[in-house]
Amino acid sequence: MSWRLFLPAAWDGPDAQARRRSCRIPDSERHRPKWQLALDMLDELAGSGLRPAVLVADTGYGANADFRHGLDERGLAWVLQVKGAMTAHGRDAVPQQPEYGGLGPRPLPRYRTRPVSLREHVPAAGRGRGRTVTWREGSKAAMSSHFVFLRVRRAGRRPQPAADGTIGLSWLIARWPEGESEPVRY
Repeated sequence: MSWRLFLPAAWDGPDAQARRRSCRIPDSERHRPKWQLALDMLDELAGSGLRPAVLVADTGYGANADFRHGLDERGLAWVLQVKGAMTAHGRDAVPQQPEYGGLGPRPLPRYRTRPVSLREHVPAAGRGRGRTVTWREGSKAAMSSHFVFLRVRRAGRRPQPAADGTIGLSWLIARWPEGESEPVRY
């Protein structure tokens, strides 16, 4: 089992010295974001020759681009809950190479289409693109819901395109239960 002590940023300030002493927190321990602590634990696990088959986390981690990039850099498979406001390009979006003006470095290829929110992608694809998935038997009945599966190209904060400007495809899984006018989870 692995664990890390999370210290809020306020515990690094001068006002917290008495509190730190009473809790016996060494001066070497400082605030570090939770996503960084999680990546450190994954690195420790890898140092033991182990790795998770798939890492699953909630929106607190899924909404963090640095955490997602850290998982990608480590070659880990992941399923992260994200907010519907997160943006992405459609599957068929293609980067364009801007004209070179002759001065300075050549511009990198970039997407000219505006990325849209996940909340827009799923309804545009339609509820009919989904299927009902049953994941286990509950105490009263089977646990199931309707899900829409789409391929998108992540946008937003630092999507890390390849050298040719393309952003890799990711699966977007949206839970859209019967009776709901829009998806409830992404």
